[in-house]
Amino acid sequence: MLRFPICIWTLTRLQKKAAFSQPVNFLSKMATPAKRSKLSGDDRSSKLSTLLAAEWKEVEGRDAIQKIFMFKNFNQAFGFMTRVALLAEKMDHHPEWFNVYNKVDVTLSTHDVGGLSESDVKMATFMESAAAAVKQ
Repeated sequence: MLRFPICIWTLTRLQKKAAFSQPVNFLSKMATPAKRSKLSGDDRSSKLSTLLAAEWKEVEGRDAIQKIFMFKNFNQAFGFMTRVALLAEKMDHHPEWFNVYNKVDVTLSTHDVGGLSESDVKMATFMESAAAAVKQ
């Protein structure tokens, strides 16, 4: 009967040791100007041209792009959102999106820079390939 409390005590002690053995940098995921900058000029035009050809639209009154993805059913839509969510967490860049059954309405903009950034282009490009993969 004493084994159980001892195991919990040992586990708790090991967790405490592990938690304090490595310094934690809480700011490491936050965007910095070096990591993200607003797209402008020719760079913006060239990077957006491919997305605009794929039916992405520039949002009126805001520096953002938007697209509505339509899928066969809810499972495909949710599968698409799951794939995108995994990348979003990895990039620490999260889309604004709304889902109703087979429809996913996405808007991309980088709030840290007040407009479109390379992260939005990368996310939109990934969304195109993820949507195509889910629909197969």
